[in-house]
Amino acid sequence: MKSILVPTGGSESDGLVFETALAAARLFSAHLRFVHIRISPGEAAVYTPHVDFASGPALGDALGQLETDTERRSTAAARHVREFCARSLIDILDKPAGAQGVTASWREEESDARQRLMFHARHNDLVVMGRAKRPNGLPPDLIEVLLLGCGRPILLAGETVPRRLTDTIMVCWRETPDAARAVVAATPFLAKAERVVFVGVDEGGGGIADALSDLASQFRWCGVPTDIQIVAPKGRATSEVLSSAAQACGADLVVMGAYGHSRMRELIFGGCTQAVIRHADRPVLLLH
Repeated sequence: MKSILVPTGGSESDGLVFETALAAARLFSAHLRFVHIRISPGEAAVYTPHVDFASGPALGDALGQLETDTERRSTAAARHVREFCARSLIDILDKPAGAQGVTASWREEESDARQRLMFHARHNDLVVMGRAKRPNGLPPDLIEVLLLGCGRPILLAGETVPRRLTDTIMVCWRETPDAARAVVAATPFLAKAERVVFVGVDEGGGGIADALSDLASQFRWCGVPTDIQIVAPKGRATSEVLSSAAQACGADLVVMGAYGHSRMRELIFGGCTQAVIRHADRPVLLLH
């Protein structure tokens, strides 16, 4: 895992995302690719509340404000990357140079944000993102779109700066293809973990104990200390059950498959992936 994409928005959440990306990059002496997409006022207007109701002079004022916001975010994104790399003693290079430590590069583009970020996500080993706390000109479902379309694992930053990512890793398991793919994607992290806890929710179908035991034994053969835990939902949502389990085992990182059900079903009825994207309090590695 040598190339890590870090979409950079120019907001106050950049620092938390950068620190999470650095915690991952230090494990592999990886290269951080910071990318900022400069969003046109027209594109930003599509995803900004109430702009579509403006007309006449009000529309001109709204577009002018969006242009100002775009310039501010662009300037802040470049400054945040420079300051973070200087503070963290990371060399900014035009391209990876085979260095032993963490390196970084910076790129700004002007184009369709969704298309360009999808392109870059597919060309890197890992994507590190944060949750937008307010409208920023980007699609509000950008994380979901990338999860479903990029084919790469996405590491979502938690609520605080991670000290480490590999003291304890919790793997959420169920017998689905997305869970299996997530474990494969997370294997570089799992191989460096001090402890891995495989957790399954007892949904009454049986077989979860055998599945967890078999999975854990494979990692023990590779020298990874593992535990298994089966939790009963007791009427709680799966996301709540897993959140409680992560807190109980002190997980630095949670690994789980994303959208085992269709995204539309999750949007209509609610689902674990949507809840994690919106509310997880610690770093989560997701793969569809």
